[in-house]
Amino acid sequence: MTLKVLIHSAAEGGYWAEVPALPGCVSQGETVDQLRTNIREAIEGWLLAEDEAAGAKTADQIIEVAV
Repeated sequence: MTLKVLIHSAAEGGYWAEVPALPGCVSQGETVDQLRTNIREAIEGWLLAEDEAAGAKTADQIIEVAV
């Protein structure tokens, strides 16, 4: 999977990044290399949490439809 990551310079130094396709997925780092590592971990965590949340939902009803 390839996602676009927006990297911003932080006012206090370093960088911060956001992933527009994953609401709330952000991270920061002192260097771009550190930021890359941190945002990768944030993306993995976001996807894992989303996957678990989707698995926790159950359907109200299951029906069969013949076409």
